[in-house]
Amino acid sequence: MEQRRCYDDVVAKQQPHQIVPYSGGGQKQLFMLSEVRPEPSELVSEAELRAADVVRPEDVLRLNAITQDYLCKPSANVYDIEFTRFKIRDLDTDQVLFEIEKPPDDASEREDQPAEAARYVRYRFSEDFLHLKRASQIIVGATVEFVVGSKPINKFRMVERHFFKDRLLKSFDFEFGFCIPNSKNTCEHIYEFPHLSPDLVKEMVECPYETRSDSFYFVDDQLIMHNKADYSYDG
Repeated sequence: MEQRRCYDDVVAKQQPHQIVPYSGGGQKQLFMLSEVRPEPSELVSEAELRAADVVRPEDVLRLNAITQDYLCKPSANVYDIEFTRFKIRDLDTDQVLFEIEKPPDDASEREDQPAEAARYVRYRFSEDFLHLKRASQIIVGATVEFVVGSKPINKFRMVERHFFKDRLLKSFDFEFGFCIPNSKNTCEHIYEFPHLSPDLVKEMVECPYETRSDSFYFVDDQLIMHNKADYSYDG
């Protein structure tokens, strides 16, 4: 019961967010994100999901630990969704904390890069990142830009879960909705983390890359992408 109650507490509340201007060729789509709040249920193991024919949002929300491997293959992304830009900013100061953009297409580089490498990101922040506070909370805006292929996308949804060691820090659940074929999309998620105790902050700084996240992406409630990241705060 304690685990289920804890899970209910950490499902994210979607905050109002800023739509980022877009410029470029092709179709353009800007949309609002809606919050999804599933009911808590029994826990599930990573091994069970790995053996399942289909992995759904409610399945990954029942995990109580970071995954050790990916729950789907890169080939599951039959919609050709590709993330091209990512930026994190402090909402209080508008200071850009991290920004990365995909370089222009180079077919030879894509062939040389292992498929798994594109699904994993390592972030290094300073300890100051853990002290960004608004009303005793850490609040950052994460701008994401992505393109989609020739197929329309229904019920595009992201579930992202952040852990420190075996402790769930926060679970975020956003629904993008419908995406136009061959479109470029830009939006900003508002990530609101609970207050972290001084002891926990100290431990997170002293244990680089033991803060980790799983990002699961679904279309029509079926897992089609799984990305992973880890974080250090000793930069």
